[in-house]
Amino acid sequence: MNSSLLWQIAATFGALSLVAIGGANAVIPELHRQVVTSLAWMSDATFAHLFAIAQIAPGPNVLIVSLIGWQLAGAPGLIVATLAMIVPSCCIAFAVGRLVSRGGPGSWLRVVQDGLVPIAVGLILASGWVMARAAAATWLAVAITVGTSIFLVVSGRSPLWALSVGAIISVAAARLALML
Repeated sequence: MNSSLLWQIAATFGALSLVAIGGANAVIPELHRQVVTSLAWMSDATFAHLFAIAQIAPGPNVLIVSLIGWQLAGAPGLIVATLAMIVPSCCIAFAVGRLVSRGGPGSWLRVVQDGLVPIAVGLILASGWVMARAAAATWLAVAITVGTSIFLVVSGRSPLWALSVGAIISVAAARLALML
């Protein structure tokens, strides 16, 4: 196993962990930029496929990181990527929790929470935009992405319905050779 790659994985995901306000999905744009554009570890399509698998699979949203690590370096990559993404933010959460429990919640805590909410919302919206652009490889993919977005905004139903319909349409189109 290439230990240099494992160190790169650790450094990349460790840094992302420190800005993952709102969860792992909040750093999808930067994760995409690092993994696809800057480091060229995978293509847009591979990234989009791993993201889709992570979203549909049961478990935490951080699963995308584990799948990327697995794709890059097998089981050691999975372990390194997952720990690099989880450990730094867990240490910060633990330290802040201890600070709050010792001093009690003050006005500073409310100010920090109020300031982080728009940041988290903005990061999550940017994640959706990056994933929509990564998935838009064909006219059918664009149509499915737009239809899914409208469905989610209007219906308020689970995204699994939209993912299922999108998968069925994609399989049918591939069988009929429509996805050119």
